Amino acid sequence: MANRSQDWLAQAGHDLEHAVHASADGDYDWACFAAHQAAEKAVKGLFLALGGAAWGHSITALLKDLVVKVPLSPELADAAKRLDKHYIPTRYPNGFDAGAPKEYYTLAEAEGAIADARSIYDFCRQSVR
Repeated sequence: MANRSQDWLAQAGHDLEHAVHASADGDYDWACFAAHQAAEKAVKGLFLALGGAAWGHSITALLKDLVVKVPLSPELADAAKRLDKHYIPTRYPNGFDAGAPKEYYTLAEAEGAIADARSIYDFCRQSVR
């Protein structure tokens, strides 16, 4: 089976670009979700590059499994925890007591999620090289 790590990293980069565009459009909920997806796919790409496989959507859990092969900083672990909080409530109205997710997300949250995703993406790209 071919190593598809570069495909996962390419899609992660594309998702990160989408997060930036969504934020610029004022779609902060989608920016946060796309940032989560970018980081998740980057970590899965790194797993593949190291000869492993990864399942699940929690970036925090994925990084805990990855730490066996690659040393991680506490800042990266914190970025993953922040991003994981955007996986479900950004998409589903029942993530909040009332209102649609789009009513709850802010520019500052989108910018923070993008920065967190970028740090994880950059770490994964550098670890593959």
